[in-house]
Amino acid sequence: MVSQKLTEYERKRLENIKRNAEMVAALNIHSKAATLSAATKRQKTKQVKKPKMENPIVTRRSPRTRVKPPDSKGLSDKFLKPISMIDAFIGYEKESNQVLVDTILSIAEETQAGFPENEEFNGAKDVKDGNFSGFSKKGTLDSCKSEAFESPVKEELDEHLDTKKSDAWLKSMDLNPENVAWPMPGRIMEVKFFPCTGISMIAVGNKVGNIAFLNMDSEDEIDDGIYIYGPHTGAISGISIQRYSMSKIYSSGHDGFIRLMDAEKEIFDVVHYCDKTIHCLSQQPNDLWSLYFSEGRGVLIEWDVRTGKSSGNWMLHEDTINTISFNPQNPNIMATSSTDGTACIWDLRSTRSRKLKTIKTVSHGRAVNSAYFSPSGTSLATTSLDNNVGIISGFNYEDSPMIYHDNSTGTLNLSFRGIWGWDDSCIFIGNIRKGIDVISPVQRTSVMTLQSPQLPAIPWRFDAHPYEVGMLAVATNGSGVCLWTP
Repeated sequence: MVSQKLTEYERKRLENIKRNAEMVAALNIHSKAATLSAATKRQKTKQVKKPKMENPIVTRRSPRTRVKPPDSKGLSDKFLKPISMIDAFIGYEKESNQVLVDTILSIAEETQAGFPENEEFNGAKDVKDGNFSGFSKKGTLDSCKSEAFESPVKEELDEHLDTKKSDAWLKSMDLNPENVAWPMPGRIMEVKFFPCTGISMIAVGNKVGNIAFLNMDSEDEIDDGIYIYGPHTGAISGISIQRYSMSKIYSSGHDGFIRLMDAEKEIFDVVHYCDKTIHCLSQQPNDLWSLYFSEGRGVLIEWDVRTGKSSGNWMLHEDTINTISFNPQNPNIMATSSTDGTACIWDLRSTRSRKLKTIKTVSHGRAVNSAYFSPSGTSLATTSLDNNVGIISGFNYEDSPMIYHDNSTGTLNLSFRGIWGWDDSCIFIGNIRKGIDVISPVQRTSVMTLQSPQLPAIPWRFDAHPYEVGMLAVATNGSGVCLWTP
């Protein structure tokens, strides 16, 4: 077979291919590429799963669980030290702060001016010393009675269960438009009257730690009688104002602080601080120097203001203590309500032992929002999420009937608290329909409902004026504060 003759182009092409192959072979490129490829290939390894622990160990690192003192470095020096009222004042007109200071000092001076100056009582001196022993005249206290039982209210309502008298002023109660205010944003958590006559002054605390003072009789167009301060960083859980020392107002908050607003020194002083939530605050009616408050879960603390130390510490409940109430006729008898579903009556005269003496325990099906003694001290009203209001009475508190009341609030996260009026004949409690139900302990049912188109939202916190019959302060679940008057 005759071979096909190659063209010049094809001959040169074959020569180039042969020459390039010889050069690649001389450089040993194929061998090195194969070695590099084998080295870079990842070998697949079989992963073995670790067995899951049934009870995983969680290491908690908070100072409280490691039994270490609270770290206050994260707090501003502003809150760990006394705060001047002018620095805590929230508003544009700083002059309004001085207006409030002057008003409070004037009220305090007028209240103390009613005391006789004699050997037994030396005006403001004994007030500052907390000395109220040995007085039984009108306008004074003895060792076991509070001013509330020597007041005009007591004289007017000698029969604590006279429903005919109470019906008259109940029907006369009304809410006027000028008695509705929105002092500050945020839900109002506490409401408290100044225990005085001649002026309608209310203190309220909200969810973010602010306290507002409302002079409902003010005609000042600049501040409208509303003075706001920010002494706390958490929700206000208690406000205490004593009749004989109205220039000194105690407040507690979920931020763990108890502060004293001293109008004479014009400061918010630090009385106590802890890294736990303080849920409520109270004082005995004839003791200026002892504070009672609940701390954490179920702990009650008695605090001596003069020494700055705890004088008593008891574990009373398995869960949060929501309210503390003292018997007006015998302040040694105290009642507490708790989220653990119980309300208890205690005898404080047994404080030397590690446990307080329990006089009575009332069990509800769900959390107990409140437990308050009646003005006569003969009854205790409890309010629970189980839709019952309990009335505990009798010589040894042996009677404890339950009165049905719808205390449910749906998804609003509210807790209704029933309070006594100006005698033992009625209890005021809010409802979700923007009304105030009046419950009769004698008839064991709701006898009437206070309603008004002026009421801005659901009423859930109340305070009855200790000396003005028919005057009721109401805080709504919003930011509204209302004053019902006869």
